[in-house]
Amino acid sequence: MKKARAWLETHRVACHFHDYKVSGVAHDVLENWCAALGWETVLNRAGTTFRTLPDADKLGLDEEKAIALMLAQPSLIKRPILDRGGDLTAGFKPEVYEGLFGK
Repeated sequence: MKKARAWLETHRVACHFHDYKVSGVAHDVLENWCAALGWETVLNRAGTTFRTLPDADKLGLDEEKAIALMLAQPSLIKRPILDRGGDLTAGFKPEVYEGLFGK
């Protein structure tokens, strides 16, 4: 998140930051993200929160179960989710942001 926010600030890209780890995310918003990006992309499997989930929560993981887990534990959502008027990007890679916003 720090790198993404710093990149946006350095390149003077105006944005609104919503901390869904603190404020949560609406069910319909999360469903839209999963529909657009795929729940496998939105679910952060690399983080500590996912690794510490009970095996029962990880077994038989599908979109419905993943959304329920992400709503219950927003730390399971990949960060950042960049929403440019409905055009979504998950995660931060400088080269992707350069392609989206220019240098």
